[in-house]
Amino acid sequence: METRVLPYSEEAIAEAARLILAGESVAVPTETVYGLAGDSTNGEAVAGIYEAKGRPSFNPLIVHVPDLATAKSIADFGPLSQDLAEQHWPGPLTIVAPLKADSGIAPLVTAGFPTIAVRVPKHRAIRALLEAVGRPLAAPSANASGSISPTRADHVLKSLGGAIPLIVDDGPCPGGIESTIVTEKDGKIRLLRRGPIQVPGAETAALTTIQAPGQLASHYAPAKPLRLNATNAQENEYLIGFGAIAGASSLSPTGDLVEAAARLFDLLHEADASPKARIAVAPVPETGLGEAINDRLSRAAAPRQ
Repeated sequence: METRVLPYSEEAIAEAARLILAGESVAVPTETVYGLAGDSTNGEAVAGIYEAKGRPSFNPLIVHVPDLATAKSIADFGPLSQDLAEQHWPGPLTIVAPLKADSGIAPLVTAGFPTIAVRVPKHRAIRALLEAVGRPLAAPSANASGSISPTRADHVLKSLGGAIPLIVDDGPCPGGIESTIVTEKDGKIRLLRRGPIQVPGAETAALTTIQAPGQLASHYAPAKPLRLNATNAQENEYLIGFGAIAGASSLSPTGDLVEAAARLFDLLHEADASPKARIAVAPVPETGLGEAINDRLSRAAAPRQ
C-alpha cells in the first residue's frame, strides 16, 4: 500500500473522510500526538486499526467525539466525570465511563470492557475530520504498538508507512504527550494514566487489569535499550539531557517541563535513529508534567512483554 502525506487543507480532510467512510484508517494530528483514526461504529475498520498497529487486543481504544453531548450519547457520565468534561473539553483529557447499550460503537473498540474511553479533542485537524465524517472516531496513537508515539507526520510515515493510505500533515503536535485518563468509581475520580491535565484529589488506580489505553507495563518503547536517571553518557550511549545535563540533545536546557513533554517523543525517535547502540535519559523531576514524562519513560525502559 502506498501511504500518501497531504498537508492540512479542506481537500485533505475530505479525502481522509472519504477513506474512513470506506472503512480505512488515516493518521491525523491531535493536540497530544498523531492519531490513527477510523470509524468506531465499523468493526472491520476498527480491526484495521489493530492490524496496522499490531496492537494487543486487550488494550482498548480511545473514541474521539466533537462535543460532550455526543460523548453522553455513547457513555453514561457520573456527576464528577461530567464536571471534569465541562472544565477540560475540548482538550487532552480522556474519561472512561460505562458504555451505553445503544451506543452503536463496535465491540472491538472497548476490547471486551463494559466501559469506553472518550475524549473531545481540541486540534483543528481532528475536529475538522470529526465534522466531515459525522461519526465517533477511534484514534489511538498512529504508530506500531509499543513503539514511540508520533508527534510529527514523518514519525507516522516511518512507523506505519505502507500500512495506511493517508497521513494528514499539520505540523508537530503542540502537546507532545498523550491525554490524561480518568474514571469515576464509588463517588471518586481515579487516575488511570497521567498526562497534561492535572486532576487534584484524584486517586491513582491500582493496576490489576488493563482498564484503559497506555496501561501496558512495556509501552512507548524504542528499539534500543533505555537507561533512566543518567547523569552522563556511557560508552556507545545516546544521552538525552534535561536542565544542567546537556547530553547529545536535551528535553529542555532550561528545565521547562512543558518543553520537555513536547520534545519527549521527538528526541526518543532521534536517539533511536542514531548510530549509538543504547539510549540514556537524564533525571526529570517528579512534579507536574514530570510525573507523566517519567511514566512514559519508565514504560519505555520496561522489559518487553
